[in-house]
Amino acid sequence: MSQHFGEKTEQPTPHRLQEARRKGQVAKSTELNSAVNLLAALFLFILFGDVLFRSYLGMVHGYLEEGMAAGFPDGDISAMSLSAALHYFRLAGPVFIAVLSAGLLANYAQVGFLFRPEAVSLKPERLNPAEGLKKMFSRRALFELVKSILKISLVGLVAYIYVRGRFESFLSYLYAAPAVFMAGIKGELTGLTLRVGAVFMVLAAADYIYQRHELMKSLRMTRQEVKDEHKQMEGDPLIKSRLREKQRKLAGRRLAAEVPKATVVITNPTELAVALRYVDTQPGAPRVVAKGAGLVARRIREIAREHKIPIVENRPVARFLFKNVEAGDEIPVELYRAVAEILALVFALKSDGNGRR
Repeated sequence: MSQHFGEKTEQPTPHRLQEARRKGQVAKSTELNSAVNLLAALFLFILFGDVLFRSYLGMVHGYLEEGMAAGFPDGDISAMSLSAALHYFRLAGPVFIAVLSAGLLANYAQVGFLFRPEAVSLKPERLNPAEGLKKMFSRRALFELVKSILKISLVGLVAYIYVRGRFESFLSYLYAAPAVFMAGIKGELTGLTLRVGAVFMVLAAADYIYQRHELMKSLRMTRQEVKDEHKQMEGDPLIKSRLREKQRKLAGRRLAAEVPKATVVITNPTELAVALRYVDTQPGAPRVVAKGAGLVARRIREIAREHKIPIVENRPVARFLFKNVEAGDEIPVELYRAVAEILALVFALKSDGNGRR
């Protein structure tokens, strides 16, 4: 029984998941980033491939023509190379930025915004060769090896099947005009990349499911850990009961101090009780000095009887005061007439020497 109690059979609590996230432990698939990067590059190639290719050919043709005309004099090659490199990065820069943005979006879709410098900080235990060997031959490392082999095999198989089926078309492009050759190669590369990207996406989905499963498994908790966390988050039941007992005692003292000052207690008759105080020599409307429901209402009535304070049953007034007026506040204008009638009755009862109705 105790052995079963110590097993990690419980799903991680939201607090446990939040703590793991703070430490950088999240479900994430690097394969998904690779698949999104590949498809983003393909999308750009489909949309802007012709423009980029013509710009690149124009750049190469221009620099070669300028270099041949100038005869590559001493001192000009380095300047021309730098200019060509800058020109190339101006063409390729938007592509790199777009692909990088797609990778960042894929990463954000998986884990949201998470910045944990501690995850990449240098730790002495990471330099331990024994720990490194354990990681190399761990279950996770074996899974990564199998995943890499499977990825290479599937991608190679898809590429082989596609190229074999289009082999004659590839050969025909060798004898075609340059424009036809470029259009044909672009179409074939697009078809091949789409198929490879689809394989990557399937592998990425499976990898993400596995990574999430492993994370949840590693964060499982024992029943005792769940109980301890609940105590830590919600408080020990014994301490909570003691706090409630103290609160009841404080409430009882407050009632014992305030109810004896009341002029009248208005009841529901058993569910609610509201104690009102009115001093005709002082300015202001009658004021609620105490109110309560259930056991508190019962205690208010008991104190009122002990101090011979009149108790008047008036359900509408009692409900309105209990719901809308806090202890220490004056009654609202809309109750002036009703409360005035109650007070008139109280003063009449007092004049007859009877303190309860």
